[in-house]
Amino acid sequence: MFEQKITFDKFIRWALVALLVFAVLFVMNWLSGVLLPFFIAWLLAYLLYPVVKFMQYRMRVPTRALSIIVTLILVIAVLGGIFYLIIPPMIEQFEKLGGYITKYIQHEVNVSNTPDAIRAWLHDNQHEIRRFFNSNDVADAVKSAMPKVFSVLGQTANVIISIVASFITLMYMFFILLDYEYLSNNWIKIFPKSVRPFWQSLMKDVERELNNYVRGQSLVALSMGILFCIGFTLIDFPMAIGLGILIGIMDLVPYLHTFALIPTAFLALMKAADTGQNFWIILASAVAIFAIVQVIIDMVITPKIMGKAMGLNPAILLLSLSVWGSLLGFIGLIVALPLTTLLIAYYQRYVTKETEMPEQNGE
Repeated sequence: MFEQKITFDKFIRWALVALLVFAVLFVMNWLSGVLLPFFIAWLLAYLLYPVVKFMQYRMRVPTRALSIIVTLILVIAVLGGIFYLIIPPMIEQFEKLGGYITKYIQHEVNVSNTPDAIRAWLHDNQHEIRRFFNSNDVADAVKSAMPKVFSVLGQTANVIISIVASFITLMYMFFILLDYEYLSNNWIKIFPKSVRPFWQSLMKDVERELNNYVRGQSLVALSMGILFCIGFTLIDFPMAIGLGILIGIMDLVPYLHTFALIPTAFLALMKAADTGQNFWIILASAVAIFAIVQVIIDMVITPKIMGKAMGLNPAILLLSLSVWGSLLGFIGLIVALPLTTLLIAYYQRYVTKETEMPEQNGE
């Protein structure tokens, strides 16, 4: 009558599996600083491998190592071109902002030289300044600021460590790409033979879903970048092409492009100061472009592209990024999609029985 009995042996086995999963998550979180460069290197190697393979076999580059170097040079050239479209115009806008501030000071203080204006202000307020520095509040402020000074020094050390970690990541990526086929074909040997079909089938599901997601999200980001370039050009917005490219790149991570509203507001302010137009009208027109493009992306492009690419809803993707990111930090953001698709594939294959069971090859 009861074919599936929960025996004590089965209960212990599942409890050990759950304990092992939690132990792995704990160790990953504990060693996140060490594992982060390795995971980033694997992600970069996964993304760059098709280009490396194209360079080696289609472009006839002699060796794998030389193919990797050519690919890295190509990627650096593309990123350099993107930065060239974004950074110099942004520096120019900051220079304009400095000019506007100087003109404002000269107009309000009626002094043609800014240092003279500062000197005059110091002379007129010297008694108040002396009283301020002699007060107890200043001494307390200095005492409270000293720990922050050491904090800044610690952050500087962290920046240096991050630079070193970047070089380590590049080394990881280079060696992974060097033996990518061997590593991708032989990772299954870390498991016992009895469970290899299970892990192999699940990894195929994960790889398929990950490929679909990368292609789909890249097409969505490209479409968004093009739409923003067109929209900003139509309203004659500053840095129309550069800002559109920046938003497209940010959209490679779902909904990250909303942070582009900050430089958009700054550029709207610069245009208002430069042309004399109303700031709120300029900002409203830019926000309208955001709203129109977002509606087109969410209602037309994303359902058609991502709906065909994979079965995961964008809200599920965002939820998985949030959950795994909170559990494992930045590593969680990297492995969020593979882990989510792994869980979904496992659930559909072994719980709801929606997909076929893997064949036991007796491997």
